[in-house]
Parts: sequence; structure tokens; C-alpha cells
Amino acid sequence: MSLLTASGLALAYGPKVLLHEAGFAIGPRDRIGLVGANGTGKSSLLRILAGEISPDAGTLAWRRGGRAGYLPQDVAALPSGPLVEVVLASVPGRGAVEAQLAATEAALREERQPEEQLELSQALADLHAELDHFEERFGRHRAERILTGLGFAPAELERDSAALSGGWKMRAALAGLLLQDPDLLLLDEPTNHLDIPTLTWFDAFLRGSQKALLLISHDREFLNRQIGRVLALEPEGLRGYAGNYDDYRRLRAEEEERLGAAARRQEARRAELQGFIDRFGAKATKARQAQSRQKMLDKMEEVQVLEERATLSFRFAEAPRSGKEVVRLEGVAKAFGDRIVYRGLSGQVLRGERVGIIGPNGAGKTTLLRLVAGELAADAGEVKLGHSVVPGYYAQHHFEAAPGDASRGFGALDPRKTILDTLWDVVPDQGEAYVRGVAGGFLFSGSDVEKPIGVLSGGERARVALARILLLRSNLLLLDEPTNHLDLTSSEALIEALRGYDGTMLFVSHNRSFLNGLATRIWEVKDGAILDQPGNLDDWLYHQRQLEEQRAEGPARGAEARLDAKAAPVNDRDRRRLEAEARNARYARERPLRQAIAALERRIAELEAAQKTAEAALADPALYQDFARARPHVEALAAAKDELAALYADWEAKQVELESLAG
Repeated sequence: MSLLTASGLALAYGPKVLLHEAGFAIGPRDRIGLVGANGTGKSSLLRILAGEISPDAGTLAWRRGGRAGYLPQDVAALPSGPLVEVVLASVPGRGAVEAQLAATEAALREERQPEEQLELSQALADLHAELDHFEERFGRHRAERILTGLGFAPAELERDSAALSGGWKMRAALAGLLLQDPDLLLLDEPTNHLDIPTLTWFDAFLRGSQKALLLISHDREFLNRQIGRVLALEPEGLRGYAGNYDDYRRLRAEEEERLGAAARRQEARRAELQGFIDRFGAKATKARQAQSRQKMLDKMEEVQVLEERATLSFRFAEAPRSGKEVVRLEGVAKAFGDRIVYRGLSGQVLRGERVGIIGPNGAGKTTLLRLVAGELAADAGEVKLGHSVVPGYYAQHHFEAAPGDASRGFGALDPRKTILDTLWDVVPDQGEAYVRGVAGGFLFSGSDVEKPIGVLSGGERARVALARILLLRSNLLLLDEPTNHLDLTSSEALIEALRGYDGTMLFVSHNRSFLNGLATRIWEVKDGAILDQPGNLDDWLYHQRQLEEQRAEGPARGAEARLDAKAAPVNDRDRRRLEAEARNARYARERPLRQAIAALERRIAELEAAQKTAEAALADPALYQDFARARPHVEALAAAKDELAALYADWEAKQVELESLAG
């Protein structure tokens, strides 16, 4: 039985039609990726399913008791109060039960009639039982575990949620949503504000969930790991495809090729028929044959080929050659009030390197880019750019600042200027045709280039900022989360263009596809220092696993104790060695549990596959005409569900035990 069935959905804003007669069904375990270009209605569809807006036409039919939980891209505000309490209060029904419990307790204290006291006592017992049920499924321990996994330190759990910054508000809202455990998760770019450690935890948490999921994401690798089906907003309407995002792209390409070949064959046949008619239509001896062919031509239905949606199409010009050393950091210190971000930071970037910067939110990744770009001055030390280095800096605050904001800084967009003028200012010596051509590569054509920056969407402003970078002809790109406002197709096009860029790159990103596709070095910003690792993100993760596997091979507890006691290493190399030994020691304690969890996850995956196979077989009505054929599938489905329930509980318990060891 479907969890949700949508029929005939229609939605339009003025002349722009987003949905027309759209229909689909979502099963209780479906994992669906919602894809489409910016502006095609992905977020609007999620808002319809969440009940935030109503479609112009169509119906939604939910399974009885079915609940959806929705996480938008931006969370405007949270209720005031301690963070963990706000997250706990987000669970539907908890507040009503607690209020009813308090009212019943007050009534019992005032009641003097024994019969009424007995009745109130029974009601109080029932309410306590109901609240216990909430504690089992939605209790404080689970809320704290989710908040910790999303990057909140234990000391922050009692912090006032109203004081959180935008990115942390989103995490708090996500924690509330995960705690609620709705039947259908509606997630709109949930990874936008997550750093790599938090994204790794969130990825595993989602994959361990058995609830239905409808996900929008610009990170191909994250999307591929989470989904088994795609809903695509295409020019011809909403379409469904089996498999992950890569499967969708392959199936779509095969469909385009198949229809294109059929259209070419049809066109050849049409030409053949029309040629016969033109040649012999006037001849009495061939008139009947010509008429027959004309009827064939008239009855022939035209093959409808798939319309290709416009995508980003650009490449970087050859970058001017810089000196061998592009960036040098020497003893850099930076603090904001009492908060020290860097103390004695040193590092070097050489020509042609592509350095991906990762680390927890708040560690100083964006601050590092702003120091190199010259937007911030170091409190001590030096940031040096090499010979003939021409930097180009892309950052979200450049195109999100309000008019007149003095903090917009280098490279900011003026909301009052048009797209054409904004780009032309970068290359005033070039003709209008050249600038329009560049704008066209970023999907701004015709009268679009006359729009002022201030009326553009976030994704459109991001494309203007990228076009400016392209026109600058820089040989050092400083990029801060460049894919955040791009749809998946545009993100992939940017990665492809940057692969052909021959300059140097220093960039911050949480997008695993972006990091794996471009990085040649990883800088992990941690505790005010840089830990340098050659390779891309997968190489960095592999290196971390290797360090962990070495923990069991040597007596490292002494090193861990020395590190905990803040024994000062002789130099940076010794410090890194002690850190590695400490991580090894912790992993030695955690390794048996991790192996047990991995075995559980493998068995869960096997049972889920068996469950899907049985459900698919049982979906055939013809099967029930012979119960002997249906019975093995029914029994296999029941057995899989029973074992899965036990395995999920075991997995949850072991995760809690693992977290206690890590703490």
C-alpha cells in the first residue's frame, strides 16, 4: 500500500507552469531523488507535499496516520528556549500530552471526591504511560545523540536556540525533524550547511533509516548513496526513473537516443512517401498508389523527441602563468574578539595545485579564504601572494549583501546594476557581443541580461558571480562553497569546467563530488592549524581509516595519555604523530563494535533487498489466483520484517554504545 498518492497536480505562477497533471506514488520505504533545473518547481513540489502551499488542481491521498516532515533550504526562526528542549518539543503530540498531564495533576490536587480522584488517577496513569512511550521513541537521550551527531557540542545543548546563526538553526531544525521520525522525510538541500564530519554522520544516519525519503541535493555522490528511484522535472513534465541519479542520466540518454533514432527513421520514411507522391501523383497509372501513400503519410503520428533543457556551458580561458609559489602563509594569527581562530598558521600553495579545505563549521575555513583574498587582515604574520598572481574570489556574501553594505568587499555584486553591466564592468574593452556570449553560457540570454541583480534568485546571482570569475582571467581561484546555490546539473557542469582550468585553486566545499573531482590536496583546518594530506577527499578518508587500523598494532595508550595531558611535542611532526597514535588507541577500543555494526548493516541490506523482491512479487494481482505461489513470498516478507525489526534495535543499541566509547 502506498504511503502517498498524488494525482493530477497542477501549479503555475502567472504564465510559468511548474506542474501539469503530475502524478506519482510513494511507498513506505521508497528513497526518491527529486531532480530538475533551478526554477522548475522542485522546492514547490516539496512544499505542496508538506502542506505549506496548495496546488492549483489535483489531490494528495495519504495512508491513514501518515506523517511528513519537511526541511526547507532556509530556516527563518526557531522557538526560544534551551536547544535540546526546543528539539524535544518539536515532536508532534508531546506538548499536548505534557499540558494535559499538568492539568490533570492540578485537578487531582484540588479534587476532594473519592470517585473523581480515582478517575483522575487512572487518567494520570494513562498519560504517564503515553509520555513514557514518547520517551522511548523520542526521548532526551536520542535528541542529544542526534544533536551531537549534527555537530553541536554537549555544552551547547542548553544554549538558547533563538541565538543560533542561520546554518546552526538549520541543523537544529534538522535535529527536530530526525527526532520526529516522520513516515516521509522531505529534504531540500539538507547538506548545504553541513561540514564534512557532520555530513558523514548524517549520511550514515539517513542510510540507517527505514522511512520514505524525497530528497533534493546538488551532491551527486550523496544523492547516489541515498536513493533508489528518481522523479525528474523535465520539459515534458514529471517523469519517474528506476535507480539512482547515475542510472537516471543513463536511462534518459538512452531514451533520447532511441526516440531520436525513431524520429530519423520516420523522417526518412516521410521523405520516401512524399517523393513517391510528388513523382507519380499526377500519373493516372500511379494515382491509386500515390493516394494510398498519401493516406499512410496522413496517418503517421510524429515521434516526439525529448526536449533538451539548457545547461551551463562554458570553459575557462588559459590562465596567465604565475610564479611557482602562489600563496605563502607565515605565522598567521587571527582572532575575533576573544575567539582565536588561528595562531601561528603556516602553509604553502604551489602553481597548479587544487587545495580543498575541509573541517568543522566554525574552524576558520572561510576566514582562511578571506585572508588570502585580502578581505581580512591578519593580526600577526604574513599572507603573501606569489609573482604575477591574479586572484578571483567567489563567496556567497558577495552576492547576498544588501545595497550600500560596506562589508560586501572584493568582487561584490551591486544589486542595482544589470547582469550585462555587471559583467561588462570586468572587461570594459570587450564588445557587447562578447559579454552577451559569456552571459549566454551561464543561461542568461536575450532580454534576461537587462535584469537588475537585485531581482535575481540565489541560483541566478551565483551564476553571475561565476561568470565574473570567468571574465577576470585569474590564475588563482578562491571558491567558498561554489555549488550551494546551483542545481545538480549546473554543479556537474562547473566541476567539468574547473577540470579544464589550468590555474591554481584554493576552495572550501562540503560537496563530496566536488572535492573528489577536483582536489589534489586536502587541508584539514583543525584547532587553529592546517593538516596537509595529498589527494582528494576519498584519499583523505582512506588515510584516516589507515591511521585507525594502525591503532591496534602498537601500545598507544601512553601516547594518548601524554596527548590528553597536553605534553608539548617537540615539533609539528611529533604533534601529528601523537595525534595519530591517540586516534589509533581510540579505534582499538571501538573496532569490535564497528565490525559488529558493519556486519549488521550488511545483513540489513540483504534483508531489505529480499523484502523489496517479495513486495514486488506480491504486487502482481495474478499471483493471488494461486495462493500456493503467493505463500512463499508472503512468508519471506513476514520473516524479513521480523528479523529487520530485531536488527534495527540491535544496530541502534550498538551505535549508542559506540558513541559512549567515543565520548
